[in-house]
Amino acid sequence: NVEDLEHNIIREALKLLNIRKGVEIYYMADIPLGSAGIGLGSSSGLAVGVLNALYAFKGQHVSAERLAQDAYKIEHEILKHPVGKQDQYMTAYGGFNFLCFNRDESVFVDPIICGKETKEKLNKKLLLFYTGITRVSSDILAEQQKGTRDKMDFLNKMVGLTKDLAHSLSRNDLTRFGEILHEGWMYKKELASGVSNFAIDGYYEKARRAGALGGKVLGAGGGGFLVLYCEEEHHDNVRKSLADLKECDFSFEPQGSKIIYVSD
Repeated sequence: NVEDLEHNIIREALKLLNIRKGVEIYYMADIPLGSAGIGLGSSSGLAVGVLNALYAFKGQHVSAERLAQDAYKIEHEILKHPVGKQDQYMTAYGGFNFLCFNRDESVFVDPIICGKETKEKLNKKLLLFYTGITRVSSDILAEQQKGTRDKMDFLNKMVGLTKDLAHSLSRNDLTRFGEILHEGWMYKKELASGVSNFAIDGYYEKARRAGALGGKVLGAGGGGFLVLYCEEEHHDNVRKSLADLKECDFSFEPQGSKIIYVSD
């Protein structure tokens, strides 16, 4: 019985598409550390991926927009998680995009057009470390939502930074990338008490002293992964300063959720 499934996202995806029997679902993650609360959008990634597979199971091909909307409906409207829409849309679409969340609940997805060289340089300048700290993102997001009215000044500044960053990328200019990341992280810490903590602040300051220009904790904050922008000549110093953390290799994904195999 679908109602008896304990996995909330898979249960609600099956119900949404009215699939009641005849299917087995397996899922795997490439993230070796693999638990929830690490800030990589894994719950939304799972929702989008499962929906995509279930639509294919029914013989239907749907758009990235539909996948993102359905995933958001499951997470926010049905399961009542205090999430935004960015993870679902980025998983469904992939690539470099500037997302605009409109008052009428629509989302504009505008590709950021920049040179292949710029993307390659950016990938090489970014370092990713796992802090070993997990957290319940819904707690941080709930506090953030409650204080939204009082934090509008910080939120408006963060929106402005996203526009600056998109403009820099479209001009193939990475000069301000690290500085903008740093400014954004400073504003983000003002949104809720759990966004950072003593340990994370310590790691971040060590990295900055070792040569990193800026960075941020991914996701809601409070733990998970720390991304840093750093010129390559300072990489070794930054790695030494964060020797207690696990570094993770990554590369940019040009495509969103895909069906890669269909059996007869």
